[in-house]
Amino acid sequence: MVKIKICGIRRLEDIEIVNKYKPDYIGFVFADSKRKVSYELASQLKANLSPDIISVGVFVNESEDEILKLYADGIIDIAQLHGGESEDYIKYLKDNTNDKLKIIKAIEMSEDKDLSEYDNSQADYLLLDSGKGSGKTFDWRLIRKDLKKEFFLAGGINSNNIKNAIEEFNPFAIDLSSSLETDGYKDENKIKEIMEGIS
Repeated sequence: MVKIKICGIRRLEDIEIVNKYKPDYIGFVFADSKRKVSYELASQLKANLSPDIISVGVFVNESEDEILKLYADGIIDIAQLHGGESEDYIKYLKDNTNDKLKIIKAIEMSEDKDLSEYDNSQADYLLLDSGKGSGKTFDWRLIRKDLKKEFFLAGGINSNNIKNAIEEFNPFAIDLSSSLETDGYKDENKIKEIMEGIS
């Protein structure tokens, strides 16, 4: 069964909705974005999050120590990296958490992107996307059928194309954000439709 991640959680109302519909993961965005949350707000949201939902921190070239603090304080369970973070950067995060902090490495897909370079990455998962929060799909034909790592599929996925994405590529997880919003905020009806549609 494919897992679902709902990214860009930033209100207590959002937490109430996800607690009700139980996606596998939710994302707190700490990078510059209209969905950015502070340490304090993320702490409050995590305190109200159902314990069986995994929290993912979304970062772009953040200091390693800031990520480690959020992990140590129990605010994030996984780090999702969208910048130019190196293998040494990932190794530092792993070494300083006894390999307990799972890492998702986001890749902006394009025709000249060679996914084989990530086969031996220390990241636990890949996230294939069209760009940082673009809300657009990329050419799914660029996805290698022999990827060595499990991957999250992101970018422009909605109730109209999610079943096709799952059937054709069998991703580990689907990552959703803007398609579940109305006027820039999470919409319970859209979340309900997605969660009930894949169950």
